[in-house]
Amino acid sequence: MKYNRLPHSTLEISALSLGTMTWGEQNTAADAFAQLDYAIAQGINFIDAAEMYPVPPRPETQGETERIIGQYLRKSGNREKLIIASKVSAPRDGGDYIRSDMALDWRNLQLAVDASLDRLGVDCIDLYQIHWPHRSTNFFGQLGYEQQETEAQTPIFDTLEALAELVRLGKIRYVGVSNETPWGLMKYLQLAEKHGLPRIVSVQNPYNLLNRSFEVGMAEIAHREDLPLLAYSPLAFGALSGKYLNDQWPENARLTLFKRFARYNGTDMAIQATQAYCDLAAEFKLSPAQMALAFVQSRPFVASTIIGATNMEQLKQNIASEQVLLSDELQSRIRELGEVYRLPCP
Repeated sequence: MKYNRLPHSTLEISALSLGTMTWGEQNTAADAFAQLDYAIAQGINFIDAAEMYPVPPRPETQGETERIIGQYLRKSGNREKLIIASKVSAPRDGGDYIRSDMALDWRNLQLAVDASLDRLGVDCIDLYQIHWPHRSTNFFGQLGYEQQETEAQTPIFDTLEALAELVRLGKIRYVGVSNETPWGLMKYLQLAEKHGLPRIVSVQNPYNLLNRSFEVGMAEIAHREDLPLLAYSPLAFGALSGKYLNDQWPENARLTLFKRFARYNGTDMAIQATQAYCDLAAEFKLSPAQMALAFVQSRPFVASTIIGATNMEQLKQNIASEQVLLSDELQSRIRELGEVYRLPCP
């Protein structure tokens, strides 16, 4: 397993990291324990969670993922082997069951981190991330940005001040953002430098063969500002494995169970692109999933690729992708397909 240091931090994270958002919904605690044991044995040291998880989010299960991780840490004693990341939720329609009057301000961040620490059973969270912005902007696949005359938002300065207090209290070590825009990234960096506040050390956004929007405005920031990507959805909700092609709906698969997640298979363009990439993988005698994961890992702006699995066979195949090297010819063919299917799923 390769490891990468997050610039401006002491964190050395594995090139593959373990996503947890199915734990407590599609996966039991026993499933999660088995995944963690195997992942750690293969060299993975970075575990990504969120107060909102599992997904799909609902009041009855909110926080269960962190509770399962906490149970595992108490049982295994593996806390020192792991770098644990979690995220605080911003306001969103239907999400006020987490806290009343949600915002990304001092009160909410204090309440959120204390609750996460309690569920995880740890004294400190290694990387604490803002799950999505609290302002009117585009994320989670939205397009068509429109200026709002009035909007509810928490100023980024207020959020950074609250995060600074959490660092000072020893409750979190480093801060990051997720589902951010180029403007948001630069504003976080500018305010931190100007006011001596914690510098964000990572950005966690979606990135995969169907959604390379990070390359448009974010990759240059990642490079020039030493702010690497933690790539989530590298298999596009599993679509890039090819298992949903030809109108197949495997039993208990995420998109079979939860039709709301149509981002990566809801259009003809998405299906055509997926088929093309799966055909290319077959031509080079690779599994489509491993080719897709190897592509993400090969990008210089990616510090870690967040994989998730609902069964051990998927997890083993995903972790094995770390050993897959894409030939120059295959990379050239991927570039050609990228020109044909430009951002089919933003």
